Amino acid sequence: MGTTRSILPLKDAAQRKTPHPPYHVIVPKLNGKIALVTGASRGIGAACAIALAQAGCAVALNYRERAADAERVRSEIEKLRRRAITVQADASSPEQVNAMVAAVEQQLGAVSVLVNNAGIARVRKVEEITEADFEEHMRINLKSAFLVTQAVLPKMREQRWGRLIFMSSVAAQVGGVVGPHYAASKAGMLGLMRGYASNLVKEGVTSNAICPALIDTDMVRANPRANASVIPVGRFGTSEETASVVVMLAENGYITGQTINVNGGWYMS
Repeated sequence: MGTTRSILPLKDAAQRKTPHPPYHVIVPKLNGKIALVTGASRGIGAACAIALAQAGCAVALNYRERAADAERVRSEIEKLRRRAITVQADASSPEQVNAMVAAVEQQLGAVSVLVNNAGIARVRKVEEITEADFEEHMRINLKSAFLVTQAVLPKMREQRWGRLIFMSSVAAQVGGVVGPHYAASKAGMLGLMRGYASNLVKEGVTSNAICPALIDTDMVRANPRANASVIPVGRFGTSEETASVVVMLAENGYITGQTINVNGGWYMS
């Protein structure tokens, strides 16, 4: 006895097709944000600018003297299909800082991520440090961070979203290999960072610092006291390793008032 099989009518071609799964477009967390990186023409600053662009930011690259280097960084960012501009300014000059921030706001928009990275490190023995050395480091390393922060804060507070990131140094914690004048300027940045964090915590603006140690940059290579043997990991750090922490702090809205140590284990907290 044969079996009977029911024949169901075929659906039309459109119904028979298996629909493609939806495409999930991953939008970078910082997409649409405007970052300003001071001292961005080389080293840690350049790496931070590129990393922030990779994370979605349009980036303003501040430099004081190295225009050609800043332009190379801008070119690298534009290859990522991100907007970038270079802005020449002495970050320790109030007039130049105000003009720089106005130019960034006009060309890119209000700054929402600030990396205070501009700085110098003139190696001196204790007996060689002059009042001029001390004042120079305070002006370029510490005063600049204050001036640029004050200039971008009004828009951050207005938008109730901002990230202040201060590039300090392990020298603020252990003295370092440059000299007390440098260590004092970098320690001052930690106090500045905490002051902003405590005052802005309810306004959507975070404030944090990074303390790198012996990152493989021109500044470190020019210092005869810099030796990887003082680093427990046994090597210099890279600018990219520091920049990855900048991106993390820019993306995170729950971390504020903190010092992140990127130091190969030299100082542990």
